[in-house]
Amino acid sequence: MAISSSTTPSLPGAADGAPSPLDVAQLARMANALFGAAPGQQALASVPGVQAPVNVAPAGSPLASPAGLAPGIPGTPVPLGQIPGSNLLPSSPTPLASLANRAPGLLPHAQAGNGIPDHALGALPAYEPRVGSAVTGVPPAVAPAAGGAAAVASPASAAPSPFYFSDLPKPGAPSAAGPREPGGLDALARLPFAVPEVPRAAPAPGSAAAGALPSAEPRFYFVDAVTLPDGYVTPPHPSRQGRGTDSGTASGRGADAGAAPAAGASARSAFDVHALRRDFPILAERVNGRPLAWLDNAATTHKPRSVIERISHFYEHENSNIHRAAHELAARATDAYEGARERVRRFLNAPDVNEVIFVRGTTEAINLVAKSWGMQHVDEGDEIIVSHLEHHANIVPWQQLASAKGAKLRVIPVDDTGQVRLDEYQKLLNSRTRIVAVTQVSNALGTVVPVKQIVEMAHRAGARALVDGAQSVSHMRVDVQDIGADFFVFSGHKVFGPTGIGALWGKREVLEDMPPWQGGGNMIADVTFEKTVYQPLPNTFEAGTGNIADAVGLGAAIDYVGRVGIEAIARYEHELLEYGMRALGSVRGVRLIGTAADKASVMSFVLAGHTTAEVGDALNQEGIAVRTGHHCAQPILRRFGVEATVRPSLAFYNTFEEIDRLVAVVERLAARRP
Repeated sequence: MAISSSTTPSLPGAADGAPSPLDVAQLARMANALFGAAPGQQALASVPGVQAPVNVAPAGSPLASPAGLAPGIPGTPVPLGQIPGSNLLPSSPTPLASLANRAPGLLPHAQAGNGIPDHALGALPAYEPRVGSAVTGVPPAVAPAAGGAAAVASPASAAPSPFYFSDLPKPGAPSAAGPREPGGLDALARLPFAVPEVPRAAPAPGSAAAGALPSAEPRFYFVDAVTLPDGYVTPPHPSRQGRGTDSGTASGRGADAGAAPAAGASARSAFDVHALRRDFPILAERVNGRPLAWLDNAATTHKPRSVIERISHFYEHENSNIHRAAHELAARATDAYEGARERVRRFLNAPDVNEVIFVRGTTEAINLVAKSWGMQHVDEGDEIIVSHLEHHANIVPWQQLASAKGAKLRVIPVDDTGQVRLDEYQKLLNSRTRIVAVTQVSNALGTVVPVKQIVEMAHRAGARALVDGAQSVSHMRVDVQDIGADFFVFSGHKVFGPTGIGALWGKREVLEDMPPWQGGGNMIADVTFEKTVYQPLPNTFEAGTGNIADAVGLGAAIDYVGRVGIEAIARYEHELLEYGMRALGSVRGVRLIGTAADKASVMSFVLAGHTTAEVGDALNQEGIAVRTGHHCAQPILRRFGVEATVRPSLAFYNTFEEIDRLVAVVERLAARRP
């Protein structure tokens, strides 16, 4: 049986002879529905001679038909690049298949993530860690039509129409609430931790009072009424869960849970954390049967699909050495590599792209400066200053330099909150100070250091300054011209990029005064047995074949962060951090390590009666990843009288629910303490 090209089906209720409102994608889905196996008949996939579609989502994929719901209707096999509908990942070098052609067709009240037309993608809910699957789909909740008229779509309990897409609500038509399916949202009540209410956003000035238009109210806990230009609504990130200073239940929620949000809370819904989480494939993983909660972002961050795709595209279409060879792939690879360098320059607001040196990471960058600049400019009796907060990577290279040259290593102390003491720092500066090397954000405590002041004070003393930005670049905007440092270093894997790549930025006049620290290919202009002439910056410091593909991946990561918006990231993470610090601090037996007023990401703590390893293991059993140990920062932990801490650390893809899960485990451990 086939649909004749001269016959165009009409939707139920359409006037005879009226042109069909269906587009090509809808016709394709309707054809799939017509050819689906009737009850008791053999499915197409099992009929001899019929080839199974090549683009059906594999088992376990977020696009696969959820267990217990309608079986997947095979998509129409269309060659890649000829898929109708929008590309799901515009930043990807190769188009991705449309959901409309890959996923099974489901009724609009069934679980989302499958068979939704491309124009509805903005409304698709994300993988929901609280229920361990894609969240139950909702018809778009939108503002009513002008004049208050509201056409209501078929409720979930209604009999399905012949084609699922004929029941999709149109923009301007809020959907009616239907009864919950068994095992759907009611399953939340069986979770080991409570699921919070989400406060409604305050009405905009001049809008109707809350509750005046009940048909426009969102009907599920994970939807906030934020209407997009296309008429659909984005899933919100959860609000602060009503956690206050008053004691509440074991999960930390008091009587104010579900209360109206504080002033400005409505702005938070503009940051769609659930949509962003869909960009990170690994966040759909399960650990020990639980949804992964990655709270180890100070160690490394996860990679968005655009970064993964960009690296794959490089190896598939551009792989070659750079700066040499007269062929097309060499030109492509060179363009991609140098394009990534320009992205780093813009990311740091550096004045000159040739001041950006690609290295393996922060550790190599600091070693480069210590071995090249340091060996040339530090002499016996000179002094090098670091802070008490430093990672071992910003201590050991300077110790080695001081030992080799007979110099002294001086340390800026911190106060009891973990912030550097500028008054004591001033006393350390003198005419023998050659360089000051400090972190912008502590990896062990999360303290945000006033690096601009530290750099200014170093320069007044005639010293150079290096800023370690490994822990800052993913949480705040960095402007090396504003900071004023002579060197700035960071690692790509800390900012959603690949491992094995990072960058050193240095002022041109300082870099040009430094000898190369490694010799080899790529960094030479001419070699004889008598002498070598080196390439100018940046090649001077990039000997050999570099990590070309991962440099390109770093450029893609920077592009991704730029699309999300670093200011939006900083605001959202600040709310997460405040919430998490307050929640952990309320648990009996928890001691927070590092409580400076200005912090980012890190929430280090110890729990009385339990080793950090015990806490880490208990969290891991619940699918929660944190770091335990000394975090390669032993001096600062010993300053607070501990050898190790538990270190949850946040990124913008984390949620308030994940913090609740963390705190629930810590509370359970605390309750076992005699």
